[in-house]
Amino acid sequence: MTAREDALASLLADISACRICRDRPRGGTEALPHEPRPVCFASARAPILIAGQAPGTRVHASGRPFTDPSGDRLRTWLGVEAEPFYDPDNFAIVPMGFCFPGNDARGGDLPPRRECAPAWRRPLLELMPQVRLVLAIGHHAQAWHLGPLRKKSLTDTVRDWRAILAGSDPERPVLPLPHPSWRNSGWIRKNPWFETELLPELRQRVAALISLRDGIVSCRKAV
Repeated sequence: MTAREDALASLLADISACRICRDRPRGGTEALPHEPRPVCFASARAPILIAGQAPGTRVHASGRPFTDPSGDRLRTWLGVEAEPFYDPDNFAIVPMGFCFPGNDARGGDLPPRRECAPAWRRPLLELMPQVRLVLAIGHHAQAWHLGPLRKKSLTDTVRDWRAILAGSDPERPVLPLPHPSWRNSGWIRKNPWFETELLPELRQRVAALISLRDGIVSCRKAV
């Protein structure tokens, strides 16, 4: 392993042991009500970074990202099957929050924990300079990765995907996406340009990048 791969493996071990949201919650935030189970697949070689939101109940149980209907839809959007999707030579999957944040009063998932990204995200990204495309899923990931390029609404941000690709780092462009949750089926029907214009561009970029295969480091040794 290279020095960078060693550093990434060490950082991921620290993430696996993280209990900040349970033991030292950020000011004004209630502690995580259950045992943390960080879920994050980083890679020292993957050319594509999937920046999602946070694990749901099924991912919390499996310990593997996108093992749910949202993952099925996301893989359809990308044009890949499960095997290449979970190959860390292709994709790094690093959500904004690594642990299931719990449910709100209506049964939906709470936002990603506020403690996670400030503690871990920048060090992780610094150890993945090989990433050549960031897929920013949902407004929390877009707020972090797009900064001033983000619009007032998620719809406006995703609709502006061409300008965002052109305006972001040319070595690591960012493509904004809605969350692939089936709850967003109505949004997709109301915005047909997403399937007819954005998805072909997404699949073309993914197909061009995942052919680059020259070694990996896995994020979790337990899976």
